[in-house]
Amino acid sequence: MEREEQDFRIDIDKILRDKLGNKSKFVPGFLVHWLKNILHQDFINFYLTGEGKGLEGKEWLDGCLNYLGNRIKVQTDIDGVITEGLDALPGNEGGRYFTIVSNHPLGGQDGLALGSIVCGKWNSKMVYLVNDLLMNLKGLAPLCVPINKTGAQSRQFPQMIEKAFASEKNVVMFPAGLCSRKGDDGQIHDLPWKKTFITKSIEYKRDVIPVHFSGHNSEKFYNIARWCKKLHLKINIAMLYLPDEMYKNRGKEFTVTFGKPIPWQTFTDPSKTPSQWAAWVEDKVYELNKA
Repeated sequence: MEREEQDFRIDIDKILRDKLGNKSKFVPGFLVHWLKNILHQDFINFYLTGEGKGLEGKEWLDGCLNYLGNRIKVQTDIDGVITEGLDALPGNEGGRYFTIVSNHPLGGQDGLALGSIVCGKWNSKMVYLVNDLLMNLKGLAPLCVPINKTGAQSRQFPQMIEKAFASEKNVVMFPAGLCSRKGDDGQIHDLPWKKTFITKSIEYKRDVIPVHFSGHNSEKFYNIARWCKKLHLKINIAMLYLPDEMYKNRGKEFTVTFGKPIPWQTFTDPSKTPSQWAAWVEDKVYELNKA
């Protein structure tokens, strides 16, 4: 039993038994098979119990990217001057820690790659604010503060945010919360960014580093997300397809562009509300999209 907890793996049959009990035997076999396929149970478990076993932090993230065959091009755009790598960005000397915010086009490789890059630049001094479900991934858990705005944990949400920003680590966030959607104009763009990173960056005197991540998901994913919105479904069915999107994005190269740090004092200007400042930073992120 102790070993089973340590070696987490996706097990659709077990999940159905735990959730439905004896009624699980009435779930049609084709539906179980579909769930295993859409979640790519065998493919993901092969990494979790094989190459990724025993790895943590940056090594686990790098292992994931290698397993997926993804290549990541990292560059910095400082006032329009683009250089390879992150040498143009400051370190954490003097107790200076950053809030690093990015668009969220994929829902898989973008989180893995951004964590790996930040760990490499700032000596693994980083923490994700992530969905609490990801805490099941033991290799990722040491870098995470779990966020769940529903259920019993919702009462602890403010304390978890405080814990992250009060830490001596760089905070990595996707302020949109969900991954990008395709609008009626055909453009792929994040949902409106939440203001939390603005208010907390002011409170803890953290400069904000904007990041743009290239890439997109499939038309199928955007169509599912669009219909979920039209039908006003409370369940985020599109999220169920994110492992499938990650699988489809295997072997691709993505460009990650870091912008110039924005002083936290910028956001104390009362000419904009925190929500408006969040939208302003979001615009800055998309201005970095020159690749």
